[in-house]
Amino acid sequence: MYEITIIIPVYNEIKTIEKLLLKVLGLRIKKQIILIDDCSTDGTKKIINTYKKKINKIIYHNKNTGKGSAIRSAQRFIKGNYTVIQDADLEYQPDDILKLLKKIKKKKIDVIYGSRVLNKKKYQNTKNFTHFIRIIGNVFLTKVSNFVNNQRLTDAHTCYKMFKSKIFKKIKIKENGFAFCPEITTKLSNKNINIVEMPISYKGRTYAEGKKINSYHGIEALYCLLKYKLF
Repeated sequence: MYEITIIIPVYNEIKTIEKLLLKVLGLRIKKQIILIDDCSTDGTKKIINTYKKKINKIIYHNKNTGKGSAIRSAQRFIKGNYTVIQDADLEYQPDDILKLLKKIKKKKIDVIYGSRVLNKKKYQNTKNFTHFIRIIGNVFLTKVSNFVNNQRLTDAHTCYKMFKSKIFKKIKIKENGFAFCPEITTKLSNKNINIVEMPISYKGRTYAEGKKINSYHGIEALYCLLKYKLF
């Protein structure tokens, strides 16, 4: 039995994918790695193929359908006691997985989010104006999420979400894109499942470096918060 399943959705991350895989493979835990290539076109797939023997499960999408779709494709293959989502862009450092896992096991928590806001000293790249705007947007969306879901989170839209796998596998993800994030948080709230946070390190990218989230995704997130709470 695996201690944890690490889900890695990937789309056009040729600059970071190999470094990310080496970091994840180097984690000293009994892990299952599920990687989903969401129809990359930049050579990412070629690098992934060189690690076929070291990755437990690789899923290839024939069409770029989004992060939520990629994670949904992985759900039925989960074998670990816990599940965590790991982005391939190295904004989030895989070493933090060990810290999240230690706390979720010790405190017998159902769900834990890694908050970029709780550890402000490690919230890097804030000198970049567009990144600063994204921080403001994330704070606003988190406040709306807290109001809608009656929660007290500091970073509702963090990538680092770790779950007991038996809970995560029961969440039927419908959103294909980044909106799966508020969808999951709201569905956990609807089931009265408590979410605990702990600080993580974070180094945001610029759009020039490959950042994919934009203002449209913020509007989409607001819509999904209301959709999954009210309907």
